[in-house]
Parts: sequence; C-alpha cells; structure tokens
Amino acid sequence: MKDVVESVERVAQMIETISHSSAEQSNGMSQMNGAVNELEKMTQQNSALVEESTAAAQALREQATRLTELVGAFQLTSDRRLPFLG
Repeated sequence: MKDVVESVERVAQMIETISHSSAEQSNGMSQMNGAVNELEKMTQQNSALVEESTAAAQALREQATRLTELVGAFQLTSDRRLPFLG
C-alpha cells in the first residue's frame, strides 16, 4: 500500500510540474504574440512612411523641374553674369 501511495504522490508531483510548465509556456506564447503584434504595427507604420516619402520625393522632383524651367527663362550676358549681380 505504501508503494501505491508513493506512486500516486509522484504522479501528482509530475502533474503539478506539467501544469506549471504549461502555464509558463502559455505566458511565453502570450509575450511572443504581443511582440509579433508590435512588429506588425511598426511594419505598417514604416510602410506608410515610405509612401509619404515617395509622394514627397515626387513633389520635390516636380518642383525642381518647374524651377529649372523658370530659371531657364533668364538670359545670361556675354560674360555669363547676371546684370543685377554686378
């Protein structure tokens, strides 16, 4: 009978250990899930920033082209200086 009691106690300890390990694993998985969600959020933010940067670069390119056209309207004198610069 003593052997049976000891066996039941060992099984109970094993079950307790398994239960504790399962809780730790669950906690670890929750932390991993939170980290993955945070990475997803940052990825979406980075994607939005790339789109904004692309739009800003295109606008700047268009403005540079327009400025080049406007500056091209000025005629240089024969010595290649603008008259108002002396």
